[in-house]
Formats: sequence, C-alpha cells, structure tokens
Amino acid sequence: MAYQGLLHKYGYLLDLPYYIEPVTLLEGNTPLIKADRLCRELGGGFELFIKYEGLNPTGSFKDRGMTAAVSEALGRGATTVICASTGNTAASAAAYAARAGMKSIVLIPQGKVAAGKLAGAIAYGAQVIQIDGSFDDALTMVIQITNKHPICLVNSINPYRIEGQKTSAFEICDQLDSAPDWLCLPVGNAGNITSYWAGFKQFDEMKSTGLPQVLGVQAAGAAPLVLGHPVEQPETIATAIRIGKPARGEQALQAAEESDGRIIAATDEEILHMQKTLAALEGIWVEPASAAGLAGLASEIMNRTLEAKGKRVVAICTGHGLKDPECALAASGFKPSVVEPTKEAVMAIIGL
Repeated sequence: MAYQGLLHKYGYLLDLPYYIEPVTLLEGNTPLIKADRLCRELGGGFELFIKYEGLNPTGSFKDRGMTAAVSEALGRGATTVICASTGNTAASAAAYAARAGMKSIVLIPQGKVAAGKLAGAIAYGAQVIQIDGSFDDALTMVIQITNKHPICLVNSINPYRIEGQKTSAFEICDQLDSAPDWLCLPVGNAGNITSYWAGFKQFDEMKSTGLPQVLGVQAAGAAPLVLGHPVEQPETIATAIRIGKPARGEQALQAAEESDGRIIAATDEEILHMQKTLAALEGIWVEPASAAGLAGLASEIMNRTLEAKGKRVVAICTGHGLKDPECALAASGFKPSVVEPTKEAVMAIIGL
C-alpha cells in the first residue's frame, strides 16, 4: 500500500481525539542517512546517522506536528489557525491550513525571519504580520488572542503538535530496530526535544527499543536553558532557534535529565562551520539551526565530554538549506568568475 502520511501510519499510537479529520501532505517517512565521512571527520569509531527532516513537504520537521494540530482543528470546526513563528512554523501552518481550506495568520519578529521561510508562508496564503518585537512577544500575543477568540493556536504549546512530532522517534526506532545511543538535536522553543523524548519512551514501553541519551543544543546567543534564565534579546545566525524563553523549557530540561543527557550551547561560528562541513562531506544542505545538534556533538567529542566510540548516534537536521539560502551565500563569500565562453577559458579557470 502506498504511504498515506503520519496519521495513517502511526495514528493508533497518538493521543488524538476521535473527531479529527486528517489533513496530510504525506509528511514524515524521512530518510535516516549514514554519514561515514563526517563521522571520520569527528574522530571515527562510531556510527553516525542524519535524520533529514528538511525533506518534509514544507522543508522542516514542523509538518509532523502540524498534520496533527490542523487535523484536530478542522475536526472540531475551526476555520482559522494562528501562530507565532521564526519561520518554519509559519510556512507549515500556512500550508496545512491551505490544504484544509482554512485561514492562517502568522506573527513574525520584524527582520528576524529568513526569506525562504517568509516566502513559503506568503505562497501558501497566510496573513503575515510582522511585529516590532521578539518571537516571545509574538507568542504572548497569539496566546492572548486565542484565549478570547475561537482561533486555533498551532504553536508547539498545542499538545497535538507534540503528538505528531513524536512520530520521528518512532521512525528512527523502526529504521534502526532500536533507539540510538545518543540523539543530538537543536533546541529553540523546545517542543521538538520534548516530543522526541516522549516518543522514545512510548516506543520503549511497547517494544523495548531502549532509550537514547539526549544532547540538546542551543545557539550561544539564545541559550536560556544553558544560562538558567530567559534571554531578553536573543541573537544568533540560526534564526529557527533564536528564542529567549522556550515555551517547553522545563520539559526540555526534564528530557535531558531523564535521559542522562544534557543541553549545551554552540557558537554561531561552530554552527556555520558544521553547516558547511555537512554539505561538503555528505551532500546534505541544512539551514543553520539544523546544524546546531551536530555542532554541539563535535564540540563535546573534541572536549572529550562525550564518548562516542562504539556508539550509534543520530543527529536531527530539522530544516532544508533552501530555508535560508542567503546565509550560505554570505558565509561563503562566493563571487562567481566570469570568463569568455570558450573551452580554453574554462579550462584555465579550473586548472586543466
């Protein structure tokens, strides 16, 4: 039977109400790619896999939770969804609302959203409102609005988002026949780390697949869970995790503690270096925030605070590089050579 989406495959494992009306773009079923060359770059002696969530329909992991959240909203008769976003949630919410025939409204921080993400939200027909404030300000506003009006909030504080996002943990266990020893992933608003841990625990209870240790990685300029307090003006090149007060921060810290893992910070330089290295060595291009988990893993291995030898490690890459192409171009300093349209001119440039 052809693949029919996450709710069809894993719906029986999710805590969803009876009245849902499935809204799907055939999300999920993303590849788990063995990364041997990058593994050797990090010292070797272990197995490294990339769970490439950038191959979801709108280019990010958000689609997993959005299929569940929008299906629930449509089933109970909601006609409008709303979210605050640094970009990926906006695009995903807009796409699934369009698929369901619903209106979508997204609030974004002014000048803080990558063009590829903003373009997606606009293309899918969202009403996009930029605010002169942070993501945290935007989230506060959408919560206030939905508390007083019959509009469905589809940020990760929506419990159905977490249910949908658990499915990536299920897929990893199905793909590996067990949980990995370590799971490395970026941490922004902390819904994803919360959902992965919940998913692994649920699958272990059912199938004794084991539990990973979890390494959550924030950007150094937006690392409230590392610092122990909110960051009022978070700043990082990794726009997807530029969040100073994670909505599910407590659950993220609990996941790290329960798994005997930890949450650390990576600098923008480390994140950009890993983004470039992953693309060059493995042909996997991700947006900057998606490289944060791997950047943190590399730092931990280098500092000998994580022993990877003999282990099986899965790194979650949450969004496609096309979400933020300007960043890659700016970081590369690329300036194309212009030559005469002759074989000799081209051969001279490439050194032949």
